This record gives sequence, structure tokens and C-alpha cells, in this order.
Amino acid sequence: MMSPIIQTAADEGTPGGLAQILPAPRWVDGHPTLHQITDDVVRAMEARPGKGWWICFAISLAALGNLGVMVAYLFAKGIGIWGLNSSVGWAFDITNFVFWVGIGHAGTLISAILLLFRQQWRNSINRSAEAMTIFAVMCAGLFPLLHMGRPWDAFFIFPYPNQRGPLWVNFRSPLVWDVVAISTYLTISLVFWYLGMIPDLATLRDRAACGIKKVVFRVLSLGWNGSHRTWSRYETVSIILAGLATPLVVSVHTIVSMDFATSLVPGWHATIFPPYFVAGAIYSGFGMVMTLLILTRQTMHLERYITMRHLDAMARVLLLTGSIVSYAYATEFFSAWFGGNLYERYHFINRATGPYAWGFYIMVLCNAITPQVFWFRKARANVAALFVASVAVNIGMWFERFIIIVVSLHRGFLPSSWAMFYPTVFDVGILVGAFGLFFTCFLLFIRVLPMVAIWEVKGTVGHGAHRMALSDDEAAPEVAHG
Repeated sequence: MMSPIIQTAADEGTPGGLAQILPAPRWVDGHPTLHQITDDVVRAMEARPGKGWWICFAISLAALGNLGVMVAYLFAKGIGIWGLNSSVGWAFDITNFVFWVGIGHAGTLISAILLLFRQQWRNSINRSAEAMTIFAVMCAGLFPLLHMGRPWDAFFIFPYPNQRGPLWVNFRSPLVWDVVAISTYLTISLVFWYLGMIPDLATLRDRAACGIKKVVFRVLSLGWNGSHRTWSRYETVSIILAGLATPLVVSVHTIVSMDFATSLVPGWHATIFPPYFVAGAIYSGFGMVMTLLILTRQTMHLERYITMRHLDAMARVLLLTGSIVSYAYATEFFSAWFGGNLYERYHFINRATGPYAWGFYIMVLCNAITPQVFWFRKARANVAALFVASVAVNIGMWFERFIIIVVSLHRGFLPSSWAMFYPTVFDVGILVGAFGLFFTCFLLFIRVLPMVAIWEVKGTVGHGAHRMALSDDEAAPEVAHG
């Protein structure tokens, strides 16, 4: 049990006296009280949105409207409106698909794997990362549907009992693997995200005045009462879901990599692809998390809970995964040279010196060189440098997928089949529209739901006081005599 005096100090958050003997929580600035934590997080939801939010929302909504127009025209005319040709049958569509699947990996990593390892720095950022995962997977799932050409026949891809006799899906097709992986990943991510919000939804229910808001939060909180039995079962379910979700972090992008690795196209059939794609997915996902959190912590005044120490930890993850991706780039070139396969060797020479070399060097600059600045503490402590680097990571990871797909296809085995890919306005329009869908969903999320997990941050604050009480039995008598 925590000493009553220490507990009082932790709850009341006295600026001097009692509060001064408590260690500052490592992942929260200062000594906020439990009530103050709730107020700080909920205030961002209850306050009227500022001009900056409305400008961002208007831009995102316009991009989303553009996506609707582009998709409607695509359904009417077919995928011939894209810049595809007989050689480059995959381009922006699958590039965007792999990019958005990768963006979604950071949420599950932060929520599941870091929870299993009891890493407390996840507590302030996991809610936003989980929401980002769901919105990114929504964007990813859009592109296989569009690329089918006949999206109204999409139900054929699902292996459900039917009346078509022996006509079933081809279970050896990577497209089927993608559908199974993405649908499973989205289901687990949704459950994990919603489950983590239930205690906070109950808090919002208790704060709301009578009206539609209170009714909605009462329904969504599923009768949460905060009892010891409820918390015990809740934590058990959280650990079980984390254990189920952890393999998905590895398996989903591994399956996506097999779309390429099971082919014979030079530059694709490589055994390094599964770990290479997983590391790249975590890399791009953390880049997007950092971009979003740097913006929202400033605009929603949450610097106390999303601290520079959180950004420093994410920068270290970017350094690690960026170094793994750089090693994968070098390994690909070495394997092509050492393997002695003329087609493979020519492909990588073409990457570095061919007509798409500009994209290759953007990829290397953003993915291999940019994260190396995080070896220096000053760079990890500079918000502007962190923001620029996180944006560069996402640009570089999009170009990585573009180089892997388009450059591998535009130079086939026969020179007679060589062709260039030139994106049309519809390729670029759907790319921009996907970002519109993502940011529209995220902006709405931070307005209607708490973007910081209130109950987990409270646990982070209480943990320091509890540890102090257990490690120093003399603290309470000293305070009492003081």
C-alpha cells in the first residue's frame, strides 16, 4: 500500500512541501494531479477548434472530395486512366497500398509490443498511434479494391460458403493473402483501440451533462464501473490482445512482401524482403507518428504529456530501423553483384543510373542519410529537426516502394518490352486524396475522442509516487514532522 501522506501528495499535487519529495514522473513533466490530467486532455476536445484546425480540416476535406471524384471517374472509365502500360502494370496503386500498410505498423508496435515489455513511454502516444493505424489501414484497403478494375466483384476474393460449386478463390494468390492479412489486422487494431478507450469513455460519460453526449458515452463505455474486478479483467484482456496482435506486426508486412518475393522479377525475388519490409514499415510508421504528435502537442497544448523524452525515444527507434533499412539497401546491391545473375545485376545498376535514378537518390537521402543525425543528442532535442526528419522519412519510404515496384517492372527480361511509366493527373489525384482521407479522419478523431490515454498517463504519474513510497519508508515520517 502507498503511504497515505505520499498518496495525498500525489493526488493533491502541492507545488511545494509534500510534492517536492516525490520524484518527477519520467514521462510526464511536473506533478499534475489526477484531476488536472483529465482536464488537460479533455480541454482539447471541449474547447472550440482554432483557426489552424479549421484550415487543416478544410484542406483535408477538399482532398477527400477530390478522392471521391477521382474514384467515381475511375469506376466509370476503368484503370486505363492511370499511366499503366503492358510492362508497368503496378505503379502508384500498389505503391500507395504498401506505403499505407507500413504506416499502420507503428500503432500496433507501440500498443502491443511495448505493452508486453512494460515500456511506460508508450502511455502518452499509444492512443494516437492506434488511431493512425486504423486510418492508414483504411487507406491501404482502398487500393487493391481500385486496382481490381471491377470493384463490384470484390466479394469474389473472400472465401465464404457460396453456391458457385467448385469456383473458389485461389489460395495461392498473394492478393488473397493481402485480403486475409489486412482484414485480420484491421479487426485486431479496432478491438485494441476501442478496448483501450473504455476507461476514458467512462470518464467522459461522468463529466458530460445530460444530453446526447452523455447517452453516447454511456453506451460506448459498456457499463464501466472502475471496480477492482473490472480492472483485473480489463488488464487480462489487454495482455491477451497484445499477445495476439504482436505476431501481426511481423506477419502482415511479411505477407505484403511476398507479393513481390514469390515472383521471378529481378529485384523482387529476394529472401531479405520479409525482414526488410517489416523494418521499413516500423520506420515509416514511427515517422508518421512523430509528424502527427509534433503538430498536435503544440496546437492542443499537450507538451506536458507528450514530452521531449517521448520524441527522443521515437528518434532512437527511427535511427535503429533506418539503419536496418540502410543495411538492407546495401545487402541488395551486394547480393546482385556477388550472385552473378546478369539480370539482377543490371537491375540494380539501372536503379542507380537509369531514368528513375532521381527517385533512388531521394530514397537514399531520406531513408539512409537523414536518420543518422539522430546519433547526436542536440538533433534529438530539436523539434524542428525532428519534424523535418519525420517528414523526410515518409517521403523516402514512399519513394522506396515506388522504386521497388516501377523500376523493377519497366525493364523486363526482353528489351522489346521495356517501357516508361508516367503518372497521370488521376494517379497523383488519388495519392493526394488518400492523404485527405487519412488526415480528415485523424482531425475528427482528436476533436471527439481523447488523443492521450488518460488512465494510462495517470498510472505513469502514480507509479513514481508508489515506487518512492516502497523504496523509502522514512519519507512519510519526515513529511509528517516537517
